[in-house]
Amino acid sequence: MQTDIDPRSLIGRKAYDRNGTKIGTVDEVYLDDATGVPEWAAVRTGLFSRDAFVPLEPSEVVDDSLRVPFERALIRDAPDFGVGRHLSPEQELQLYHHYGLEISPPPPDRDFGRLAGEDTT
Repeated sequence: MQTDIDPRSLIGRKAYDRNGTKIGTVDEVYLDDATGVPEWAAVRTGLFSRDAFVPLEPSEVVDDSLRVPFERALIRDAPDFGVGRHLSPEQELQLYHHYGLEISPPPPDRDFGRLAGEDTT
């Protein structure tokens, strides 16, 4: 994903899968606490549905929308951890595994999934 975009500007954007099928709307953006880099977006998948976590890398912003390079079915089947709270390292590893993405294990004290704009003091 573009690293120069403000993660808060992603909130409210439409999200589409690899085939151009609408997934939903970006509800929240989660940052890596160590780097501050946006890592995950929670996408509201429908009016009565839940938020699905999608990786922001290798996703990209195209024409004012978020393009996620995965099938809609895989996105909708992502583990559901709820939104509005931190993702634990274990939860993040589950998401990486779900999407078939490689990640090296984080240090035990590393805190993942800080919400964009969340105060860390």
